[in-house]
Amino acid sequence: MKKEDKSLLINQFVETLNEYPHFYLVDVTALDSATTSALRRECFKQEVKLQVVKNTLFEKALEKLEGDYSALQPCLKGTTGVMFCQTANVPAKLIKNFAKDHGDMPALKAAYAEESFYVGAENLDALCALKSKNELIAEVVAALEGPMQGVISALDGGTTIHGLLDAIEEKNA
Repeated sequence: MKKEDKSLLINQFVETLNEYPHFYLVDVTALDSATTSALRRECFKQEVKLQVVKNTLFEKALEKLEGDYSALQPCLKGTTGVMFCQTANVPAKLIKNFAKDHGDMPALKAAYAEESFYVGAENLDALCALKSKNELIAEVVAALEGPMQGVISALDGGTTIHGLLDAIEEKNA
């Protein structure tokens, strides 16, 4: 491969890494072409971009980014696929479900999700349990909404604020 082509690929990786906040490194060594195609289709459905990379070029792209990605260096061996995504836990769930029917492949090598590094396949369950920013916001809103609804419905029912405060005081006493 020509030096210009390598430089172009590195720059494309940098652009993609800047576009997507989360990425997973997966081992796709044992996948045949039909299984790889099925994995790509599943990734497309889940809005995950799957790209098989040349390890040295991807490593150089990581070096061009701000921050220290050296924790991922030991994982850049063998055949590596990178799953880029906007939601941190989607690739983890995809890997877990897909691997059940395909001989535990693809296997998780490492992930960069929610500004943290997860190295090793043993982190797959932890990655599946990650909640997206929107999911966390929804939980906070739901937790705040319950007590507010009670106050609003009490006021709508004709209860005065003074009566409502007296009821709360009696409940806590």
